[in-house]
This record gives sequence, structure tokens and C-alpha cells, in this order.
Amino acid sequence: MFLAHNLIDQAVLDRFNQAEKVIKIAGAQALEYFRNREKLIVETKMEPQDVVSIADRNVEVTIIEGLQEHFPQDGFLGEEQGITKGDNQYLWVIDPIDGTACFLNGMHSWCISVALMVNDKIACGLIFDPNSNELFSAVAGKGCFVNDKSVATLTVNSVQEGVMGLGTSHRVPASLCVNFIDKLLNQGGMFIRNGSGALMLAYVAAGRLIGYYEPHINSWDCLAGLIMVDEAGGSTNNFLSGEGLLKGNPILVSAKGIKGSLHNMTGVN
Repeated sequence: MFLAHNLIDQAVLDRFNQAEKVIKIAGAQALEYFRNREKLIVETKMEPQDVVSIADRNVEVTIIEGLQEHFPQDGFLGEEQGITKGDNQYLWVIDPIDGTACFLNGMHSWCISVALMVNDKIACGLIFDPNSNELFSAVAGKGCFVNDKSVATLTVNSVQEGVMGLGTSHRVPASLCVNFIDKLLNQGGMFIRNGSGALMLAYVAAGRLIGYYEPHINSWDCLAGLIMVDEAGGSTNNFLSGEGLLKGNPILVSAKGIKGSLHNMTGVN
């Protein structure tokens, strides 16, 4: 699922460096929208809880244009614009605002997520939280960072030793989430759901949460976070199996020491 470390070349690093610049510009734009959110027109997608605004669309355009200017042959998969195939092996996977419902309701748990794939493998990822000015990033084989500080996942012996991140949606039966919560609480664990899967994945990588589970998540929400958890020493399921890139899959990531326990609770490998 992740690009082999020896395949990280200057072309990948150049793209990572440009993405770092672009995501900060997009973050400033998104933050300005957030501070003036009462002026935004909000639309509903497939279900009432799935909302979108002009902020999502314009921030995605800013990211794509900022990358296309330097890498015009690359492909793009964005939450709002869908997929545009490129003329080479590079594919950017973008969520301009992960946690739109929180964004629109004045809560700070939203972020921007950008990942780069090379020949269908995740090469690097960036997640920017403009409210806290935290940039989470990882490149295959080079570790995970929050701003310029190297981070690692927690090491725990049971779910009692930390807080689990949890996500859900109406795309899957409620029982999948409810059953997991029941097992987690009965084993002495606890959970949070902050409305942004990407941000909670970054928190696992940064040693703030012990894991994250969601019965179904889309690729633009999680590819950046997946490589961060892997580079920070945690465990991930093979999210890209089957049609994960375009149709999504379950996701399960964990800190060191509880992969087996979480697998038993969720059934996710």
C-alpha cells in the first residue's frame, strides 16, 4: 500500500515540498472562510448529514491549481471534483475540508488532507489544521512530523491505556459502530468522535490517540493519515484493497501493542 522507501526520489520530494507550500496557502483561505462562515451557501449531497459549501470547492481548486502549475501531467482525485487522470504515474488525492459539518457549525475539528500516490502506492501525505497551525506530514521511509518535530505512535498494552478515535456515517449499518462501542467500553476503553477522520488519523500518528476505526471511509479522507501512522510506527489495515481508492473501505489503525485487540473487536484486518 505504501511506496517502497528506495523509490522515494527527487521527483517525489519536489512534489512533497510544493504540496507543503500549497496546503498552507489553502489553509489560510479555508480559515478566512471559517471566520466568515455565516456568509457561505450550504448544499446537501446524498444525505442530509453530508454537506458542502463554496469553501470546499474553492479550496480544492486552490490546491489543484497550485500543484498543476508545477506538475501539469499529474492526476487528481478530489472529494468535490472527482478524478482526473494524468499522463504519468502520479495521483494526488485531496480533501479540501475534512469535517465540513464541524467547519460550518463553528467547531475547530476540521483540516485539509493531501496525499500523493505513485503507481498506486502512497508516497507521502500532509494534513494541515489551520486553527492550531499544525502541519502533520510523512514521506515513505522518512518518518512522521508535526511541524518540524518527529513524532511516533503510543505504545500500549490494552485499550484501557488511551482514547480511541471513532468515525461513522449513514453509508453503513449503525450496528457496525454500536457493536464496536459496546466491546470497547466493556473492555475498559473510551472513544471520541470529533467529526474529522483525517485529523484523528493524524492524532494517532502523533501519539494522541491509540487508534482509529471507521466502518467505511473514503480515500481522500484517509490516505495522508495512513502513511503518517505507518511512518510513526503504528499499524494500518490494507485500505486500498479491492476498490478502496474510488469506493472506500473500512479503516483501522492502531498504536503499538493493540493491533490484535482492535482486530478482534472490529473484524478488520
